[in-house]
Amino acid sequence: MSAPEQRTIKTTRTVFDIIESITRGNDSVTEIAEDLEMSKSTVYTHLLTLQQRGYLIKTGTEYQLGLQFLSLGGHVQTSGTYRKLYRTAKPEIDELANETAERAQLMVEEDGYGSYLYQSTGSKGVMTDTHVGTRVFLHATAVGKAFLAHVPEAQADRIIERHGLVQETENTTTDRDELFAELGTIRERGVAFDNGERVRGIRCVAAPIETDDGAVLGAISVSVPNRRITEARFEQELPELVSDAARVIGLNVTYS
Repeated sequence: MSAPEQRTIKTTRTVFDIIESITRGNDSVTEIAEDLEMSKSTVYTHLLTLQQRGYLIKTGTEYQLGLQFLSLGGHVQTSGTYRKLYRTAKPEIDELANETAERAQLMVEEDGYGSYLYQSTGSKGVMTDTHVGTRVFLHATAVGKAFLAHVPEAQADRIIERHGLVQETENTTTDRDELFAELGTIRERGVAFDNGERVRGIRCVAAPIETDDGAVLGAISVSVPNRRITEARFEQELPELVSDAARVIGLNVTYS
């Protein structure tokens, strides 16, 4: 067992293991116990505690996450580290989704992963498995590559070294040299592309959010189904719209 694992508290780990098991579709004591290889009595005790605190709702024998989690998520968006970025970016993301009629999102880096801080869906936007709070590997998304390309190479290298280059689809880049060559191209052009590298059939265009002093706060992107996007729109129209929105957000964060 590593030193960080030794310093953690088993009970706390168990609570979060149970919560994450529920998000994977296990909604009964038996299913959760089997998923986590725990005793039913241990699982039930934790479930009851979470239910009493308003974090779980029980219907019959099934448990689901309660709205208390949504309250905490809203607190993350509107206070602390991400407050200014969220409030500044939200109207621009909404406008981008409306203008493109697609799904637009704001991502920040946390613990070496990309985490979606806000999403807005236009009239033709397609839903995927991501939602606010979803963590993704940075190398497998346009929004993540836009971030990696604009932070110092040593920082990008540490992230890749820590999390590896997991293959999400057959289009995911899993070779380090190939990835860093692509990051160089992204830096030159200012936008990143994703051709079904995390979700099959979905293409994305992304741009970094930078302050005037060069700090990279995150990135934004637009996602569109492969079946109804032309090359001209994917390579010209969307990059311009996404880059403009990212630039506006960066300026507003810097000077507001």
